[in-house]
Amino acid sequence: DRPLVMDADALNLLAADPGLAGRVRDRFDDTMITPHPGEAGRLLQKETEDVQRDREGAVGALAELLGCVAVLKGPRTLVSDGQRTERVSTGNSGMATAGSGDVLTGVAAAFTARGLDPFDAAWLAAHVHGLAGDMAAARIGREAMVAGDLLAALPDAMRTLE
Repeated sequence: DRPLVMDADALNLLAADPGLAGRVRDRFDDTMITPHPGEAGRLLQKETEDVQRDREGAVGALAELLGCVAVLKGPRTLVSDGQRTERVSTGNSGMATAGSGDVLTGVAAAFTARGLDPFDAAWLAAHVHGLAGDMAAARIGREAMVAGDLLAALPDAMRTLE
């Protein structure tokens, strides 16, 4: 009866045990996953390059696999619930750094805990996360960014929602 947001090792566990996907789908109504293309490939049993060639198809297939909302991270982050797919226009290459996905997962979990619809929570989290990345890049440059810079920029990014 609680929402579930999964990233990183939780996705690796799902990929390693295909039967686990059905149990997650049956037990949780509001599930969100936030894979990067490599994790998406493992979940879909495809090569990363295949995921990248058809990102919209891949994010839709991920959403269908778990009956969830999927956020396919990377250039042109996509959010899908299997019925609708939206592109996130914020973010930049400097965000491809260790821990950046953890920041996204935390923001997504926070919006979900506030009671937002899972699709809206996922899209808004990805948008704000990307906006924080854009703000951090403007301040220190893409090459120097680390996940902590995203955290530091989150309050300013959140204020843009007000």
